[in-house]
Amino acid sequence: MSWPGLLAQWPLIEADLHQVYGIDVESGVLAQRTWRWLQLRILALLSTESRLQRHFAPPPEDNPRTARRR
Repeated sequence: MSWPGLLAQWPLIEADLHQVYGIDVESGVLAQRTWRWLQLRILALLSTESRLQRHFAPPPEDNPRTARRR
């Protein structure tokens, strides 16, 4: 997964940052933080229950590649 591919899901990232970390990206907090600070939180969203994690790793029943054929 590339950063451009990941950041293409910005609406999911923005919602998850708010729900998981309480980060309101419209508050101006991102201007006060480093790219590394944001990068670590976005990557952590991939390993926690979040919209972003479900997008890139849907549950087996929602994933046509791993769903059982009937």
